[in-house]
Amino acid sequence: MISAEQNSANATTPSSTGKLVAAALAAAVAAPSDGPITNTDNSDDPTAIPFRVTHGKKTHEMRLAPTTTVAELKDHVEAVTGVSVALQKLLYKGMLKNEQTIDAAGIVAGAKVMLMASKVEDIVKLATAAATTAAPSQAPQVTKKIPMCEMTEHKKVLDKGKPDDVEVAVLGVSRAPIPSHGLRGMLNQRGDRVRLTFKLEQDQVWIGTKETTQRIQMSSIRGVRNEPISSHPEYHILVLQLGPTEKSNYYFYWTPCQYIASVKEAILGPIGNWL
Repeated sequence: MISAEQNSANATTPSSTGKLVAAALAAAVAAPSDGPITNTDNSDDPTAIPFRVTHGKKTHEMRLAPTTTVAELKDHVEAVTGVSVALQKLLYKGMLKNEQTIDAAGIVAGAKVMLMASKVEDIVKLATAAATTAAPSQAPQVTKKIPMCEMTEHKKVLDKGKPDDVEVAVLGVSRAPIPSHGLRGMLNQRGDRVRLTFKLEQDQVWIGTKETTQRIQMSSIRGVRNEPISSHPEYHILVLQLGPTEKSNYYFYWTPCQYIASVKEAILGPIGNWL
């Protein structure tokens, strides 16, 4: 039986639209600019760790206690960059988690932490599109949405069956970290085996097949969506949108449901799970 969470996958509500608009306004001063290095030193602790946070062409010096959490670090970053905490993605040997301390994250003296932040104009476009979708029509028409798994072009791939070496899927787990080796054993729209590897330090996702590996900048991905496969609700069809038309989409069949939220956050940042 498909859970309520799966049935509502990617559903945009007015409340989520409000969050998007609020986030866009909060990030209005987030764009990086050229300028001198700024300093943040909020610790007199002799064990404090000096390191740098880079944002675009600007660098910010930090000196914080090793017990400082990433969530607290984000507050410092917001103070010096103007980038809202909600829109921050901090990278150092992978994406940093809020509950980590900077010591546990391996940040050492002289380390360089990269700040990735969603572009304001992209957020505004998403918010506007979501508001338009959510607005009621004056003459509503009841149309039945055909699930992707029932469409001919997708069904012919799914009819090949679930690959034997696909990652194990677990219903009821809303979020699980992406395995270090990435997601493997899935099928692409041609029915070939495909593997997704997330190179967070380079802000890239690698799409690998037997013949080739394509490296895509995460910032070039316009959207990420998913739908459960009705016969196997623990697996989803994952879609990466690189352009304005369906022809620019990449489809990945048999994606385990527990990794969807982490994939969206890795590619789109914290805003990804509002969509």
